[in-house]
Amino acid sequence: MAQILYTPEHVWLAVDGEHGTVGITLHAQDTLGDIVFVDLPAIGTQLAAGSVSGVVESVKAAADVYMPASGQVVEVNEALRADPAMANTDPLASGWFFKVKLTEPAELASLMDEAAYKEFSAS
Repeated sequence: MAQILYTPEHVWLAVDGEHGTVGITLHAQDTLGDIVFVDLPAIGTQLAAGSVSGVVESVKAAADVYMPASGQVVEVNEALRADPAMANTDPLASGWFFKVKLTEPAELASLMDEAAYKEFSAS
C-alpha cells in the first residue's frame, strides 16, 4: 500500500517503493476552483524537489505545481490532460498528474504525513 505524503504547496505524493504518483490536494482544488487546463511534464523529464513540474489553470487563477521529491517522470495522466476537471472531481485518485521514479528517497523525510498536513492546511 502506498504511503501518501504532502508538501506545503498542497501537492501529494503517493510513494510505492521507488515510484511515486503526484497530484494536487483537495485543499488546492478547493482554492483554485474549476480547473480548466493542466500542463504536465514530458515523460523522461528529470525533476528536482521543489522545481516547477507543471501548471494548473482554473477559472480563478493559474498555479505552479511543485515537485515534492526528485525523480524522473515515467508516466503522465493523459485522461487528466483531456479532462482537467478530474482534478476537481477526484484529485486523490483518477485526477493524479504524473508518476515518477524517485531518485532521492531521503527527501521524503521533509514531507508531511496526513495528520501533519491536515494541521498545516487548517491554519
